[in-house]
Amino acid sequence: MATKSYNKAHSRKSGGGKGARSSRAIAPHNPDYVRPKKALGQHFLTDMGVARSIAEAIEGGGRVLEVGCGTGVLTQFLLQREDIEVWGAEVDGESVEYLHNHYPAFAPRLIFGDFLNLPLGEMFPEGLKVIGNFPYNISSQIFFKVLDYKDLIPEVVGMVQREVALRIASPAGNRDYGILSVLMQAWYDIEYLFTVHEDVFNPPPKVKSAVVRMRRNGVTSLGCDEELFVKVVKAAFSQRRKMLKTPLKAVFGDLGGEEHRFFGLRAEALTVADYIELTNWIDEKIG
Repeated sequence: MATKSYNKAHSRKSGGGKGARSSRAIAPHNPDYVRPKKALGQHFLTDMGVARSIAEAIEGGGRVLEVGCGTGVLTQFLLQREDIEVWGAEVDGESVEYLHNHYPAFAPRLIFGDFLNLPLGEMFPEGLKVIGNFPYNISSQIFFKVLDYKDLIPEVVGMVQREVALRIASPAGNRDYGILSVLMQAWYDIEYLFTVHEDVFNPPPKVKSAVVRMRRNGVTSLGCDEELFVKVVKAAFSQRRKMLKTPLKAVFGDLGGEEHRFFGLRAEALTVADYIELTNWIDEKIG
């Protein structure tokens, strides 16, 4: 099941300790210690200023779902806002126990489950915004999940690896521009807000992080077969060092022996509008 209740009696607390700046600040035997788990991609934010800035970055109104609440460093600032209804999704039982103990009023809106498996349309039919210090090992999957529910999710504020943030926000022609750039920018306006350094996490990651904000644009239809659009974009970047003719013909065949004017370009040169044009052209050729 995607979600489950967390009703067992707790004989101890667990958690990261508010304001702890590193694992060295809390002895391992401390009952308020949540062990960051590498398998879950956990790097707990310890800088309260950064957490407050992230919480303030999302617009007011409606429901906001925090993905990966951890020890509540970001949660506490979201809960201080009276203009939003805060929900949470957390897959780590130790963190859930900690949050139940330290934020009992929040507990009824805390989902013990994997965000990637949540049926958001059933749970939040009126829509929701998404925020979080996203687990690094699934950050791209989170954005693809957002795309699946783009008509329900008007805004996302997330902290991810800096390279992922650059990829999402990069314009066409940039070396960071890729599949995620095109697909997200087709439906969202992207802002790179600020960089976050390694030393404000427990444990410190090996890379810098960044916070991005994505707001749903006014596009309701791309004006092409949207499933084919995704296939075209993925095909184009499958051999990004080659001109588009090679990867596209490898996926779609010889296309009637004809070539599009974009075939002499590489994948990163095309804008979202260009990919829509190319999708419609391929759609005609494959009939």
